[in-house]
Amino acid sequence: MRQMIRLALMAAAVLMVGATVKAQTWPANPVKIVVPFGPGGPADIYARILAQALTDDLKQQFIVDDRPGAGGVIGTEIVAKSPPDGYTFLMMSNTQATNETLLARKPYVLMRDLVAVAPVNSSDLVLVVHPSVKATTVPELIAFAKANPGQLTYASSGPGTPYHMAGELFKAMSGTDILHVPHRSSGEARADVMGGHVQMMFDAVTAMKGNIEAGEVRALATTGLERSVVLPDLPTVNEAGVPGYEATIWLGLMAPAGTPRPIVDRMNEEVVKIIARPEVSAAWARQGAVPMTMTPAAFDTFLRGEIQKWAKVVEVSGARIQ
Repeated sequence: MRQMIRLALMAAAVLMVGATVKAQTWPANPVKIVVPFGPGGPADIYARILAQALTDDLKQQFIVDDRPGAGGVIGTEIVAKSPPDGYTFLMMSNTQATNETLLARKPYVLMRDLVAVAPVNSSDLVLVVHPSVKATTVPELIAFAKANPGQLTYASSGPGTPYHMAGELFKAMSGTDILHVPHRSSGEARADVMGGHVQMMFDAVTAMKGNIEAGEVRALATTGLERSVVLPDLPTVNEAGVPGYEATIWLGLMAPAGTPRPIVDRMNEEVVKIIARPEVSAAWARQGAVPMTMTPAAFDTFLRGEIQKWAKVVEVSGARIQ
């Protein structure tokens, strides 16, 4: 028995040394960051920022691969089934945490088939309406929705996304009957609201700010508990008539389960260094994004807590996949 234990320990030591050596030479080939959402959304935007910085720092190409569809499931499955060799990562959001409860059938289980690497940032959402909607405040919007049940539509980038859940939470907490219109990407959803095909949307402040300033949509409120630093004149939904309302979006990186721990740790360290740069944090602050920094273990704990949190939101809101 002692001999077997010694052999097992020796084998584990050999594997650990091999993984450490692999991490020291990583990345030896181009690295792919899969974004399970469409171009132009926060995940795509910040994945490209990180990819460029990682390419510069590590002298190896980091490539962003947008794979939208099925509320983030398609891209997430691609990463979950990729080789765990440190050359494929997932740029994910609270969508993946929500989908663990919202979607009864998925080709993966998030915390079984992927491993936490690093958080990236978080930001508030903003409630916007097409200029044709005769509501300039949240109370006016709620009054219109209650007077016209089932007629007000809101766009999202797909089931389970923060935009979808923000709308469902608003619907439940305001006592209104509004209809969800899912899209393949936030860019498509945004375009439909600006075109007047869908009347309203909860969108990331980082993505919608320019459209608000251009007058293409009318902003009514932001979704944090405190006012947004980039849209300080807007009230929060909480203070504008729906007490306790809060909905934000956060981003992070995961990798296929089994990815060598030294590579996971190295990727975490590189992302933390990029986020800590004064010019990066200052630029993100101007966009309304707040950097997030955690170890892989702490991010794992955070993700498990988010899965539980959004399970409760799904239950309270009564959200269903249509």
